[in-house]
Amino acid sequence: MSTLRETIADIFEPQLVRPLGEIGFVGRVDETTSLVELLLPFTNWPTANEIESAIAAAAPGVTVTRTSMDADQLLALRNYLRAEMRGAAGPGHHDHSEPGPKFLDKTSRTRILGISSGKGGVGKSSVAVNLAIALAQAGHKVGVLDADVYGFSLPKMLGAQHDPIVLGDTVIPTLVHGVRCLSMGYFVPDEQPVIWRGPMLHKAIEQLVTEAWWDEPDFLLIDMPPGTGDVALTLSEIVPRIEMYVVTTPQAAAQRVAQRSAYAARKLKLAVRGVIENMSWFTGDDGQRYEIFGTGGGAQLAQELGVPLLGQVPLDVELRQGGDLGRPISVTNRNKEVSAAFTAIATTIAAQGQARVYRQELKLV
Repeated sequence: MSTLRETIADIFEPQLVRPLGEIGFVGRVDETTSLVELLLPFTNWPTANEIESAIAAAAPGVTVTRTSMDADQLLALRNYLRAEMRGAAGPGHHDHSEPGPKFLDKTSRTRILGISSGKGGVGKSSVAVNLAIALAQAGHKVGVLDADVYGFSLPKMLGAQHDPIVLGDTVIPTLVHGVRCLSMGYFVPDEQPVIWRGPMLHKAIEQLVTEAWWDEPDFLLIDMPPGTGDVALTLSEIVPRIEMYVVTTPQAAAQRVAQRSAYAARKLKLAVRGVIENMSWFTGDDGQRYEIFGTGGGAQLAQELGVPLLGQVPLDVELRQGGDLGRPISVTNRNKEVSAAFTAIATTIAAQGQARVYRQELKLV
């Protein structure tokens, strides 16, 4: 029969998805009085109420007190997370070599999906948010990085109630709707412009990728900025296994611009895996489909690139409202036509499997 401490220690913390005992969240436990001390990095830890509910369910009648970790306990948690990020965790582990995160290793199961477009205004961020949620709803471990440093929008669209957590040099992304999210929007005021030159931009993107607790997700989606600028170059260096998915609309002009984004990806040796057509049609109250932005742009782009058209996402007022209010339609109304479209695209992407990466150094001579 398990002791009270063992029972509490085996409960998983929702944010870090590790047992409480393993991450040092269990303090004093009094078996006689059923008193449990919950050690937290800070007392208003975002999942504290969830942890207490899990403790109450596992050990009815227990009294829980919250205590903030001291400096040594915080350092131990930081060291644990850094070691786990690099696949070498253990009690008291200290990693001074700081190799890259294990999800960037070529043997990792993580697939990194770049959601790109040639121009703004095609709903790329809406696609990234709802696609990430659809993948999480299918049971996958998912993260989403807002790499649109100058035009960040994911924090507002996801509607997260908590900012990312900073433990020294380690950032724990916000967890919302089953998706870990990180964005510059969490670190600067909404109205403040980001005015950076290339080197600062490169360093910021590198830190968001490599210094954050992404764990080892099944999918890490990257909401790319529109166009073919510095961010794409930076990500091709930091994340060479990135798979590119191009978002366009049915409009011929948008399709031609999106084509440039795909060709730029190929010049950077990034695999282009498919096209997603957004705003494909609007279904009126009369049940008729109205192709407001024309038709065929997505299919034509896919044909020219030699990749599949993965799906068509209809126009929907609830999709737009959900983005504005922080209530993604894939969460609030899963029965809608547009939600079904994201679910279908997520299923198709998952079924594709990892892209093969061909490097010049692997050529036989």
